[in-house]
Amino acid sequence: MINILTNIAILIGAFLGMECVAWLAHKYIMHGLGWFLHKDHHQKEIEGFFEKNDYFFLIFAIPGILCLLFGSFYNNLALTMVGTGITLYGATYFLVHDILIHQRFKAFRNFDSFYLRAIRRAHKMHHKHLTKHDGESFGMLWVPIKYFKDAMKFSQK
Repeated sequence: MINILTNIAILIGAFLGMECVAWLAHKYIMHGLGWFLHKDHHQKEIEGFFEKNDYFFLIFAIPGILCLLFGSFYNNLALTMVGTGITLYGATYFLVHDILIHQRFKAFRNFDSFYLRAIRRAHKMHHKHLTKHDGESFGMLWVPIKYFKDAMKFSQK
């Protein structure tokens, strides 16, 4: 039973840790050396369905894939759980960022909640900056409390 709980804790820790990794990568890589890939994500009009920014999805999938590969190959359940946590975060990121925030699929445009209003507002404030400088709100699942307060004010009206 302790092994199961330990592995679940590792998986949850990896998932939660990825929010920190995503924030740091977004602020210092995407808005730094990787701006040439991320820039089109801040443009108002994008031709086609895919953006150069979508390469980050592949780049950030590599650690999860490697953890799953080596965890399976060496029968290391802890490493497999880390890879699973990273992969689940990537799937969640895609769901929240691409489907619920940017609404890249029309079928999901009617979803609304207090939480979604807060992260959409934070993301909108992030996107108001069209250059790599002066950005704000680099997180994805957890954003500054002011956006939750704004969402609460909006939901009370």
